[in-house]
Amino acid sequence: MRGYFGRRYMLSASHRLHSPALSAEANRKAYGKCNNEHGHGHNYFVEVLVGGAVDAETGMVVDLVALDDKVRVQVLERFDHGNLNLDPLFTDRVPTTENFCKAIFELLHDTLPAGELVHVRVEETENNFFECSARG
Repeated sequence: MRGYFGRRYMLSASHRLHSPALSAEANRKAYGKCNNEHGHGHNYFVEVLVGGAVDAETGMVVDLVALDDKVRVQVLERFDHGNLNLDPLFTDRVPTTENFCKAIFELLHDTLPAGELVHVRVEETENNFFECSARG
């Protein structure tokens, strides 16, 4: 039987939505107030869902402490209270919620202590979220 374990984290980060491939007018049209040259910030909520067999000895899909440690090192320490535009992962991509979610998924995908990364969900606001899934 396959089981799933989800965990939720919070971090604060700033960003500016701006593509060097677009003109100033096209950037304003595409990103609106999020194209402000001074940037803006969010309290992001990141959900990580891990799937796998429930270990017969521990009764867990993944060790919570080990998962927390991995997310802390790979995601929270890297992005919390930072500017996403300054991170090397966003050198060639706009730090939209979609791209931020993809970046987190990529950072965690092959580094989990156990199980398989099923999805990552990032909430930017109470109305905006994005989810990346291992299922394409």
